[in-house]
Amino acid sequence: RLKLEDARVFISSFDRPNIRYRIGQSGNGPSARDRLLRFIRDEHANDAGIVYCLSRKRVDEIAAWLAAQGLTALPYHAGLGSDVRAANQSRFLNEEGVIIVATIAFGMGIDKPNVRFVAHLNLPKSVEAYYQETGRAGRDGLPADAWMIYGLQDVITLRQMLEAGDSDDAHKRVERHKLDAMLGLCELTGCRRQALLTYFSETLPKPCGNCDTCLEPPEAWDATVPAQKALSCVHRTGQRFGVNYLIDVLLGKDDDRIKRFGHDRLTTSGIGMELGQPEWRGVFRQLISRGLLAVDLEGHGGLRLTDLSRPVLRGEAPLMLRRDAKPEKAKKTRTPRAVRSAFIQDADRRLWEALRVRRLELARKQGVPPYVVFHDATLAEMVERRPRTLSDLAHISGVGERKLAAYGEDFIAIVRAHCENVGEAEAVNSAN
Repeated sequence: RLKLEDARVFISSFDRPNIRYRIGQSGNGPSARDRLLRFIRDEHANDAGIVYCLSRKRVDEIAAWLAAQGLTALPYHAGLGSDVRAANQSRFLNEEGVIIVATIAFGMGIDKPNVRFVAHLNLPKSVEAYYQETGRAGRDGLPADAWMIYGLQDVITLRQMLEAGDSDDAHKRVERHKLDAMLGLCELTGCRRQALLTYFSETLPKPCGNCDTCLEPPEAWDATVPAQKALSCVHRTGQRFGVNYLIDVLLGKDDDRIKRFGHDRLTTSGIGMELGQPEWRGVFRQLISRGLLAVDLEGHGGLRLTDLSRPVLRGEAPLMLRRDAKPEKAKKTRTPRAVRSAFIQDADRRLWEALRVRRLELARKQGVPPYVVFHDATLAEMVERRPRTLSDLAHISGVGERKLAAYGEDFIAIVRAHCENVGEAEAVNSAN
């Protein structure tokens, strides 16, 4: 309608190199919320972040639990009153260290540059959704984390939701393709950033070195025989039972229900003793992810074979699966990664915190978000360069004439006082 003809087209890269992508599996060990808490305390203490959950109930539970652990965590979903949503969003934008726990209802139009992490406690429905939601982290260019944990139930639930929807077959095919691509991103053993960019038709020549699979390469294992056992168990039990029941049969559990159906007399009963329950859940999760098993349409979680399972069952095609990593052990609390990577000396970190405190004070007086005063990247450069005069400060990125006049003396005073407290020699050494 605007009749724009022969216009120049500007295409930007999808790559966000400052974001570290990390995807883990839930299973045996600490719960998802415990692992989330450990991640926040170890790597993002006092940082702003967003935690996405699939349901409103889950949002309320996680927000309340994190708040009970001493974090400033607020819920956000469409079921809350508009005044509550507005108040929580305002606190997130205008205060430091606020965590929003939300459904996908939160995020559109949010332009807070210093969100240091985006966490997912459930699997997104598509790579597009994952990219958009994780892209709300680190808009200031400083290091940020996209952290996700998902499990077998996420895969089953999303499959059920998709198949039970009212969409026509053509739309469902598109949605299946998107979900399969998201599952593929989760289960791969190569660089996640390369796969993510490939999805958007962009090529990254070499692994990024800043995702979990690059930093700690996962192990792949020949799961052909276990997969055959799992698929055979699905077939012999009538293709109508869920994962937990099938695992009990494979492990030969002494269970009344199994005996009532006569499944304790099947050839697959007790043939899976080489793996434990968590490992079997991982096998079933990946079989569903790869399309070898399908979730029933009745909503009961029963599994059935697909055409893709036949070559594996017949021994015509080997199957390599990703070996699930064991949940990480608790680590001592450390300085958040975004700050830790830039500041090695304790003196640097103390100055960083002092500058942030002053920024927050000024922002509150003016009724604006802290990043309107200065971005984190600007404060980080102040820590590095130690400006002592207005002229020095004027050479720092993000300090224009207006901000120099409005805030310059405040921040120079903090730098001067800090240098006097730590001693000139220490200040010079730290700056170098």
